[in-house]
Amino acid sequence: MTTTTPANPDSPILVTGATGKQGGATARRLLAGGRPVRALVRDLTAPAAAELAAAGAQLVRGDFDDPASLRAALDGASAVFGIPPVSYGPTGPETELEAARGRGLIDAAAAAGIEQIVFSTVASASAASRGSEGKMMIEEYLRDHIALPTVLRPVRFMTNYLGVGGSRIDGISHGVHRHLFPPHEPMQIIALEDIAEFAALAFADPARFAGRTLELAGDEPTPVEAAAAIAEATGAPIRYEQLTDGEAAALGPEIAETKKRWAAGHRWHADIEALRVIHPGLRTLADWLTESGAAAIRAQFTTS
Repeated sequence: MTTTTPANPDSPILVTGATGKQGGATARRLLAGGRPVRALVRDLTAPAAAELAAAGAQLVRGDFDDPASLRAALDGASAVFGIPPVSYGPTGPETELEAARGRGLIDAAAAAGIEQIVFSTVASASAASRGSEGKMMIEEYLRDHIALPTVLRPVRFMTNYLGVGGSRIDGISHGVHRHLFPPHEPMQIIALEDIAEFAALAFADPARFAGRTLELAGDEPTPVEAAAAIAEATGAPIRYEQLTDGEAAALGPEIAETKKRWAAGHRWHADIEALRVIHPGLRTLADWLTESGAAAIRAQFTTS
């Protein structure tokens, strides 16, 4: 790679997926820290886009399938926070399309002279899944084409307990949290705000985080322990039930495959104590519940 030069802190960081979970959290964290943010959105009038604009983000219309829009969005930017542009077809993840979109963003950034990209993909395990293949291809391309690449690999989000986003599993319904995980084995989880915090740390010190891949988690309760913590924090009875093999299969082949891989011992492996050295404020489930999670879960109970 060529010799790098410090990015201009007054130039905006382009955030893709800005109206989603990780992108939105990262945009808000950067803005709170005084970093200019340019949010890539497909619909400038969407409520989430309007909220970002109100918080101080510059909105720019763009689409991964429109290279010209990416070039315009990157003009004058100092760095990029990227989220894999996932695509699903009738048979599951469209790996090649996802990888091509990710490469397109990386190529456009390189052409614009941008040297730092922080890409958030997905936590790894001892066996790859279909859903991770495109992300791994993007990671490899990123390392080959960008001078200061950082990869974040978060595990399951704590906000998944809210069950939003049309997920076929997760959430809490009638006092029951149902998922694939064995009830009494540790299950790593992460707060969205902490993914954003690691991204902010990388943007604040590009050389320190260049070339690094961080598996991200903040806590690892068992599902039964997590249900008990949520019950205590919300004051509502909550219990955990593991989906059977038949129930997982009925939800689709990818979910069935994930359950089998988990049962075979293929688990996430973030080193939480090492992460806490980098980010001492790393949230536990109890922290997240106290901060915002319990109130959000209780609000769902009152509206359901």
